[in-house]
Amino acid sequence: MDTGPAFPFTPSQRYPDPRVEVLDPRFLSLRLVSATVEQLCSGLRWAEGPQWFGDGRYLLVSDIPNNRILRWDETTGSASVFRAPSHHANGLARDQHGRLLACEHLTRRVTRTEYDGSLTVLADRFDGKRLNSPNDIVCAADGAIWFTDPSFGIGGWWEGEPAAQELPHAVYRLTPQGVLQQVITDLAAPNGLAFSPNGRVLYVVESRASPNRLIWAYDVAVDGALSGKRLAVDAQGAGAFDGIAIDVQGNLWCGLGSGQPGVSPEGLDGVRVYAPDGTAIGHIHLPERCANVCFGGRHRNRLFMAASHSVYALYVNTQGAAG
Repeated sequence: MDTGPAFPFTPSQRYPDPRVEVLDPRFLSLRLVSATVEQLCSGLRWAEGPQWFGDGRYLLVSDIPNNRILRWDETTGSASVFRAPSHHANGLARDQHGRLLACEHLTRRVTRTEYDGSLTVLADRFDGKRLNSPNDIVCAADGAIWFTDPSFGIGGWWEGEPAAQELPHAVYRLTPQGVLQQVITDLAAPNGLAFSPNGRVLYVVESRASPNRLIWAYDVAVDGALSGKRLAVDAQGAGAFDGIAIDVQGNLWCGLGSGQPGVSPEGLDGVRVYAPDGTAIGHIHLPERCANVCFGGRHRNRLFMAASHSVYALYVNTQGAAG
């Protein structure tokens, strides 16, 4: 695989791994004492959107500036190019039928990969105006597809190309019938999103909230209507949130970047874990800023972390909420 600069990583020789920090006793039951952080591959320019495919035992990861999606195979431990060009794809997910869903920055659209490899455009406009740059995506239990649409991909040539913003930053819901609904418009750069284990609560990262980065929670009605907006997590200077995943107990596993002047101190890059009540209970320290996470593996007990130039993994003592 032709890659950019790869960064060395030395796994911990000792158990428990000192990179896995306990901040609250509730994290002790989630930590495996005999598991360490592993680097699966390196050489990406900006790793994002990890999505596990258990039926093929592989992980897909977006490498946005390199305009490709990479595939890491569990059986061989090797990485290869899955799709190039990817239209600067970012967030990835699977629909109810196992098909790949992708947020594409360059084309400013959401696509579905059919079984024959062809692409179907699911959304690229709202009220006749072009979307900004769909960022992260999830599929709900009823088949509706939810995605965030900040303007990161149209701000320059790094993750897409410069373009005029036609719509506000927003969160969208594509109904099972194919109707696109704009459901949230009051967040500054909505980013990662995830559902609670029972699907009744939607969590959304406000990645440019000021002064602190925030995660909001909304109650989700049967028809997809949102209500009861409330603050779920306040980073309180710990760093900037990006993508998130939720385990079966409702804990939030959040990709985190630190060391930003006026935002956070150095040394907090990695994954911050929060209990359902918003308390920080654990931290997985990585040598790079972590953009996004997902659970995978045979038992959904392996946390995959897309972190800047590399992809990392850690076995944990819980499971990701079933998608």
